[in-house]
Amino acid sequence: MKFYSLNKKAAEVSFKDAVINGIAPDRGLYFPREINPLPASFFENIEDLTDHEIAFEAIKQFVSDSIPENILKEIIHSVLDFPFPVVELEKNVATLELFHGPTLAFKDVGARFMAHCLGYFSEGQNSEVTVLVATSGDTGGAVANGFLGVKGVNVVILYPSGKVSDIQERQLTTLGQNITALEVNGNFDDCQNMVKTAFLDSDLKSEIKLTSANSINVARWLPQMFYFLFTYKKLKSRKQPIVFSVPSGNFGNICAGMVAQKLGMPVAHFIAATNVNDTVPRFMHTQEYTPKTSKSTISNAMDVGDPSNFIRIRNLYKNNFEELKNNLSSYSFTDKETKRAILKIYNSSNYIADPHGAVGYLGLKEYQKDKSNTLGVFLETAHPVKFLDVVEETLKLKLPIPSQIQSVLEKDKVSFKIDTYDELKSYLLKK
Repeated sequence: MKFYSLNKKAAEVSFKDAVINGIAPDRGLYFPREINPLPASFFENIEDLTDHEIAFEAIKQFVSDSIPENILKEIIHSVLDFPFPVVELEKNVATLELFHGPTLAFKDVGARFMAHCLGYFSEGQNSEVTVLVATSGDTGGAVANGFLGVKGVNVVILYPSGKVSDIQERQLTTLGQNITALEVNGNFDDCQNMVKTAFLDSDLKSEIKLTSANSINVARWLPQMFYFLFTYKKLKSRKQPIVFSVPSGNFGNICAGMVAQKLGMPVAHFIAATNVNDTVPRFMHTQEYTPKTSKSTISNAMDVGDPSNFIRIRNLYKNNFEELKNNLSSYSFTDKETKRAILKIYNSSNYIADPHGAVGYLGLKEYQKDKSNTLGVFLETAHPVKFLDVVEETLKLKLPIPSQIQSVLEKDKVSFKIDTYDELKSYLLKK
């Protein structure tokens, strides 16, 4: 399988080169040359397959030219060592819990998969790779944990100062070893632009080998289709149209779900639920893509004004707006609405949702106003304890602290503050 740049001004590359490059030389995101549907029998008999077998069959066409099948199976076995429960909360409404990994966030799957891939690619190599990543919340912790101690890989994480939760910040600033955190005076979009600028800096790239672990990287993005497939396996016997409501910031997660649909997974519709950073909901109403500066919210992992992966979604549907609209609805919600949803879910189902999951719930309920016969699944993308202040204040209760969170709360934060790209460049060249 070859990967091409969506800007279409760079050469096609292998999966390995796409992973190591991060983004193409023309600043475009890499995209698979083709997506070959799986045999109908795969979905007809999916209940008979293990999660590891499902993941292997789903991903192998994209990586087989770079990773042997036996190694791929080992990677999948190492990555998928925690559960993905589907919890029914009310009639035709369930949540997919994606917070049972080591950093309690959905990004553990993609970050660990990419770390194992880079670890395999670097075997026998003397040179080091620097993984440069921007985070609005959970990406940093997941990447830091996934790459911690990986030989030949240094990780530099950029995060917006004062715009991530205390627990999220500690997860990416307390590990040490090959992990460095840079605290940026700005918002997530500023961090993301610095990362993209670094990839185009010829002076920098002549000195160090750079790649990215944001969802712009194909190895971070594609594995996220796994848990959509696992959920279909669990719900197939219900014989209802399934819709997924995905809390969306950079739109990599929902795009991966759409790849699973292109593989043949029967799904009726996708819902992209956002906070007040509503670039995509506005596009779905106006057909005009007009990004704007991101605003800070209580669902900070979605504080993205110019979502990188939306171009991949448009490409999946060949830039045909009507086809996209048939598969995607998008709604935005305020912090006030989000808090009300957290309270409603708890009072009606005794279930504690984090702010991102609550936004997903709101998007699902909005869609089901006219589609009440659908079986809706909203993604609970992070453990509520990662947003302790908001959840406890909203529900007027105390949450127990999981052991993996307690361990980082007892460590000291170490970060380096920067204001500009030149400071980032200077740091990377000295490292």
